[in-house]
Amino acid sequence: MEDTIKISVFPKGFIDDLSTGKMTVFEWIEQAGTLGADGLEMYPTFLQSTDRNYLEKVKEAATSVNLTIPMMCASPDFTHHDPAFRENEVNKIKEMIDVMAFLGPEEFRSCRVLSGQRRPEVSREEGIKWTQDCIKELLAYAESKRVYLVMENHYKDGFWIYPEFAQKSDIYLEIIEGISSNWFGVNFDPSNAVFAGDDPLELLEKVKDRLITMHASDRYIKDGYTMKDIESHLVQGYSDALAHGVIGKGIIDYDRIFQLLASIHFTGWISIEDGVNGLEEMKESVEFLKRKVNEYR
Repeated sequence: MEDTIKISVFPKGFIDDLSTGKMTVFEWIEQAGTLGADGLEMYPTFLQSTDRNYLEKVKEAATSVNLTIPMMCASPDFTHHDPAFRENEVNKIKEMIDVMAFLGPEEFRSCRVLSGQRRPEVSREEGIKWTQDCIKELLAYAESKRVYLVMENHYKDGFWIYPEFAQKSDIYLEIIEGISSNWFGVNFDPSNAVFAGDDPLELLEKVKDRLITMHASDRYIKDGYTMKDIESHLVQGYSDALAHGVIGKGIIDYDRIFQLLASIHFTGWISIEDGVNGLEEMKESVEFLKRKVNEYR
């Protein structure tokens, strides 16, 4: 880890365009270079190829605008009944580990892991076991490539049908507590904790010793909606009841978060999930977080 917190950006507002090819990753990198961030967080479908020559061009594009690529926002789905399906998900993460071993800076690189979808037919015991088994299967490979696996307290991947199996903190904590490795830890997302019905500061306190990276966003419940609407919304994509906005202007108490981060001398990456309402908001979020980093050193 480096000796100060670094800020990365993740283009939540451009996921569909980047995944369908309407926008290229090179176009996104060029725009990201104007935001004042230190790095980029990738998503597997942003990349048209995992060929070395293509990845070299991606890395060169990031370097040309003074950005590194420390994080991969992968979304494995380990809670499927079919063992062959789960093994395929493991193999896909191995490929992303390879990608990050090439793209990421030598001093730090990470790949997100999740549990999977909260399928109605999957029991708590099955989902926990399958998730732990799959992550444990990946650990030796991740270590060999010097890529950290970080499990997020997640809400829902934008391309999933069901929310995260481990959305609730009791399941999430049981999964991570059953995995012991220097190459495995936590990617903490405070707004996801809120929408799981958890207190983000209480959850951060519980996982602080496993904290490797963090996501930052600020969320709002739209007018006319309630938490019940969010919890019961099971269509593909994010709930229509949720809204993103500038970090520091929503429901998350970032002063208390940074106080806790300072107390544990956190020096990892914080990646901004923003841009839904335009890049100006993302730039404002970068500026806000950099002020907090300096304030709580």
